[in-house]
Amino acid sequence: MDTELIELIKDRSPEALSQLRLRFGALIRYIVDAILPDPRDAEECVNDVYLKLLSAGGTLDPARPLKPFVTAVARNAAVSRTRRKRGEETGLDENLPGSSTPEEELLRRERVESLKRALNALSASDRRLIYRKYYYRQSTAQIAAELGMTERAVEGKLYRLKRRLRDLMGGEDDG
Repeated sequence: MDTELIELIKDRSPEALSQLRLRFGALIRYIVDAILPDPRDAEECVNDVYLKLLSAGGTLDPARPLKPFVTAVARNAAVSRTRRKRGEETGLDENLPGSSTPEEELLRRERVESLKRALNALSASDRRLIYRKYYYRQSTAQIAAELGMTERAVEGKLYRLKRRLRDLMGGEDDG
């Protein structure tokens, strides 16, 4: 099914947008709305996401699922819009060649791999909770409401998960 949609995008078919909206509209809206509380910003961002998806035809691989790509584009677009609204740097200079030493780059890659291993050691539900809060930037209230928990219970669980991640990554105990 992704293969057909990817081909529509690559062929710049007029039907690509309607198929994207049909298949991923609710997901995109869910991600963007959690990060951008202003409905006008959210609507503009959703439109930006569709534009980015439609212009990504050459980079899409029909052998890979489309949902993770759509999710990342939506999240990154919303986070970028939030940063622009706050007047923050977008962090692009951090990724330019020569902005870090080879040693710093090696340490960064090691930290990323360590974090991936630690996240994979968590249960799927715990991993989803971490992603919802820190990757998708959902509010504690939204997470609590959708999971049928109190905000305090979500905060407590996140606190314990962060401590567990720190332990799995070999971090020092600060308390």
